[in-house]
This record gives sequence, structure tokens and C-alpha cells, in this order.
Amino acid sequence: MSVPQSPILVVSYIDEIRAALTGVASRTGAAIVPCSSFCEAENLALKGLYSGLLIDLPSIIKSKGEEKIVAYTLANFFPTLRVRTIGGMLVPMTMPGSAKQDKSLDDFLHKTCVEFEPKRLREYRRHPVCLSTLTVHDNLELRGFTLNISWGGTFIVDLQAEKFTVGDQVTILIPEFSIHIPAEVCRIMPWGVLRHAPGIGLRFCSMDETVVPALSSVLKSSKEFDRDRLTT
Repeated sequence: MSVPQSPILVVSYIDEIRAALTGVASRTGAAIVPCSSFCEAENLALKGLYSGLLIDLPSIIKSKGEEKIVAYTLANFFPTLRVRTIGGMLVPMTMPGSAKQDKSLDDFLHKTCVEFEPKRLREYRRHPVCLSTLTVHDNLELRGFTLNISWGGTFIVDLQAEKFTVGDQVTILIPEFSIHIPAEVCRIMPWGVLRHAPGIGLRFCSMDETVVPALSSVLKSSKEFDRDRLTT
């Protein structure tokens, strides 16, 4: 039986229930990472790849403020199974208005999570901003433009994205602000795939004192308060 490529995050505020969820899910062969809060799960998902989210339903109902925002952000981003523990059993539960979910833990772990490509949570919100760019790669300056940009990176449209390799180190020049940003290629979207603009997803490696004010003026936000979370 197939298991997810990456771990499953398990969230419950109650130690005994979290231990029960972790124990039952671990017996299926899947890798499980228990979390005592949704913010703890978010911090882990910002740093590594995960395949799904197993939630104690009473915990998501009781969550408030930042915890509730994070809970719904995670549930929107990862395949999610909401359950209630009854004795030694996990009973899948639904909430009004929530997306359809699997009817059993086995289906969730061995089908839905297995078919899901593991993802890392984005730290910063993407903004649909178009800026002319020059990508310096192998001593060449390649013209392009941003499809979106955030404090953490950008997607640059390029009709020949296949010439890049994930992990390539490049420098992004933005002539409008006379700034340059070292970056790493983390995603390649070839031409003609999924009705998506072709190009490269880039993760910014560092920023000097000229970059922060330039991005602040474009994004209309500060780095500390631009987390990629659902607000509605």
C-alpha cells in the first residue's frame, strides 16, 4: 500500500487526543508530525514539504484570532481530514461550507495524500505586479517581466524556461529601481503547460539596503506583516 511522499501534520490542542491521532495514523505506515497548535504546524510547513493535514475537529472549532486564520489557511492549502475521536476510533467529520473530504483515514492517507504533490507553505503573499527584469544567467542578460512578486521571491515570464535548472543561481536586475537581487530557481514552468504563463519561479537569497525600500513601494506592505494567509 502506497504512503505519502512527505509527512502528515496532525493538530490537536489536547495532548491525549493528539497522541491518539498520531498513534492511529502512524500505524498506517505514514510519517506523522504532531503539533499542539495551528501556528506550530504553520512554522513547520514554512520550512519543509508536507502531504496533508489531520485535524481534531473540536480544535479548529475552538481556535480564535490568529490561530483560526492559520487553521483555515492550512486547510485550504493541504489535503485535510477533520476527525473526532470516539473511543479508539477516528470518525471523519464535516463542517458547514467546508470542502468535500474523504470518508475514511485510509482513503485520506493512501489515496488523497499520495496523489498530492508535497508542498511547502509560502511565507509571503504574492502580489500581481508587472516589473521589467533582466535575469543574469551564465553571463547572459535575459529580458523578462514579473507575473507576480512577494517579499520571498517572484515568477518571471520566460518563453524558454527550459534553459534553466532548479537550483540555478541567478541575479535579478530591476531597471526601474536600479536594484539587483540574488535568487535561486525553485520552479520551472515550460511553455504550453497547464494554460499557465511560461517562466521561472525564483526564491530571493538576500536583500541589501536598496532592495527593501523598492519592494515596499511596489508591494505597499512591510515584510513583517505580509504573511500568505487567508483573510476571509
